[in-house]
Amino acid sequence: MLIVKTMSEKFLFLLSGIIALTSCSSPSVEVRSVCLRDAIGNYIIKWETDPPMEGLMKLYVSDNPDQFMKSRTAGQANIADNIMTYITNDNVTRKYFLLTFNEKYPQILGSRYVPMDEVDNLRDLGGYPSSGEYMTRWGKVYRSGDLYGMTVLDSIRMSNLGIRTIIDLRTEEEVFQAPVSYTGANVIHIPVSNGNYQDIHNKLINKRARKGDGMLFMQDLYLQYITENNTQFAKALEVFLDKDNYPILFNCTYGKDRAGFLAAMLLSALDVPEETIYRDYTLSNQYINIRRIDEFARTLDTYGQETITVMLAANEGLLDLAFRKIKKEYGSVDKYLSSELNLNEKKRAQLKDIMLYGKGFK
Repeated sequence: MLIVKTMSEKFLFLLSGIIALTSCSSPSVEVRSVCLRDAIGNYIIKWETDPPMEGLMKLYVSDNPDQFMKSRTAGQANIADNIMTYITNDNVTRKYFLLTFNEKYPQILGSRYVPMDEVDNLRDLGGYPSSGEYMTRWGKVYRSGDLYGMTVLDSIRMSNLGIRTIIDLRTEEEVFQAPVSYTGANVIHIPVSNGNYQDIHNKLINKRARKGDGMLFMQDLYLQYITENNTQFAKALEVFLDKDNYPILFNCTYGKDRAGFLAAMLLSALDVPEETIYRDYTLSNQYINIRRIDEFARTLDTYGQETITVMLAANEGLLDLAFRKIKKEYGSVDKYLSSELNLNEKKRAQLKDIMLYGKGFK
């Protein structure tokens, strides 16, 4: 798998979300934190406090982000160190962390990316900020590419995630060609069109692709999500309203387009800021293994290679095009969620009750 780890720490802090906590007896303290994994499986935990603090950061570890035993710490460090490594050679199970700073300002963290052998772009949607100092829960919702050809270790990793429900957004033809390998969850197939893919594919293999074809195809695809696929996305979002379906994983071929749009609508329904939604969307560029198509790409001419590069990129402009279309046609994303995706205020409140936690967690 191709794993790129060149993002700045500041950017990573933004991706992990920001929690600002206050009390009547002390000035406001803002804590920013992030958790990464190295190739071995160790967890690299980084944090910043504003203003800078002295004292002790205590670390607690759990396999369940909703349950931490505070009677036993997994480690501690000076707050001013701003970094700590939780050492493990276990690259199969998944850990979550609770950080406290002088016994205050609790932070729940997980590594957003879930390493897999044969599954692209598997990521946790936890730890994103919502309104009112709420956060999306870790370990509840995942997104990924297709689940075909999984290794035995991949299946064990999926089982350890506790996945109960898989929403497969691929077409029937895609599912036939690359069926879901994992058998430990209920698979709900909600096919969303992948646009006029056969036409662009024929152009590629016949060396008839021209400059701009890739971008035109992708723009049409994202507009079709709104003009032709509202029923399918509404059906997918309905799955998230039943707490017995969690943890949920939704996927498409690369986990970036159909899965990316569904993620954007889900996070919008949870009042996650658009800036954060765009960052989550473009993270696909870090975790798609483009080497999977190397052999095919080498058979293409220059325009063909340019086209396939555009089609594989999570281009922020595409998601922005979809958002602008929604706002132009419906006035706001909220109105679109309500009128076309059947998420009224009652359903959104139900979704938030399942997916969000606040600053007062214990």
